[in-house]
Amino acid sequence: MKWQWKLGKFAGIDVYIHATFLLLIGWVGYSHWVEHQNLGEVLKGIGFILALFASVILHEYGHALTARKYGIKTRDITIYPIGGVARLERMPDKPIEELWVALMGPAVNVVIAGVLFSYLFLTSSLVPLTDLTVASGSFLERLMTVNLSLVLFNLIPAFPMDGGRVLRALLAMRMDYVKATQIAAAIGQGMALVFGFIGLFSNPFLLFIAFFVWIGASQESSATQMKNAISGIPVGRAMLTDYKSLSPRDPLSQMSQLILSGSQHDFPVVDNDRVVGVVTRDDFLVALTQRGQNVAISSVMRSDPPAVDSYEMVENALTRIQESGIPALPVTHSGQLVGIVTAENITEYLMIRSALKASRVMVSI
Repeated sequence: MKWQWKLGKFAGIDVYIHATFLLLIGWVGYSHWVEHQNLGEVLKGIGFILALFASVILHEYGHALTARKYGIKTRDITIYPIGGVARLERMPDKPIEELWVALMGPAVNVVIAGVLFSYLFLTSSLVPLTDLTVASGSFLERLMTVNLSLVLFNLIPAFPMDGGRVLRALLAMRMDYVKATQIAAAIGQGMALVFGFIGLFSNPFLLFIAFFVWIGASQESSATQMKNAISGIPVGRAMLTDYKSLSPRDPLSQMSQLILSGSQHDFPVVDNDRVVGVVTRDDFLVALTQRGQNVAISSVMRSDPPAVDSYEMVENALTRIQESGIPALPVTHSGQLVGIVTAENITEYLMIRSALKASRVMVSI
């Protein structure tokens, strides 16, 4: 279970809500009930949170639709208690494109705040900010204030916030992309330390933000270094060439024997010299438990897996592995199966290449 539910599809992008978001709704409802003992106030509190996260969804659409302008698709948008995540298929190649994609999210919140301010001003509904609290005061003015807060928070120059990507894009206009990422990540982790130190003596919530920023900066730096490391490497160099395959007519017992006799976990399914599917270990175990070992492979396999050619670049193969959810993809050339590729194999290839580079440096010294 993915612990998320689909809210709908808008502008061609699926929007999901994560199960943990319900915990936030429950906490808000409970807090308002304890404070007011009034169902109307509870509904107002929940309504405000829903309005806030509608703004968050629009924020993510700011990123997604700008990325679409540069030919980058968005896989989906998911709403969590701490905010939203738009999963782009890839980051823009040009720094100026990444800059605009990063800025368009906060820009949406600025527009929302501007529209709300105009309405409140024209209707003479503005009240002093001192009359507002997180849970009470003018509904629309609180929503305006929170949208402005989202802008300020997201523009903190630290990953995974938009400000971290803005900083990297600006740096990448003057230096190598990997170096720009490392500098932006280091600045973000420095800010995380500051947040954490302040949080120890004041607001404990800053400790959570510090942890969030530290992990986000580390992951972004690692992902960029990995992308740089695999750039320009053909799949043929990193694929597994010593492998076993199955026929769609084989029983599950045949796969049991292959798994126990070797280290391969996922198997391409070949019929008349043509790849027709892949059987993963997880699917195999589920079928074995529910249906027994005499079931044919054809009823368990994932049909028509994404095609990977041995001459393609490794980064393309990794993207297809992630998108398909299939841990091992068949590699073909001229229609013939020549290997399989997994994320583990790619990692091992990079480790070996790195060790060989290090040995050459030591010899030269």
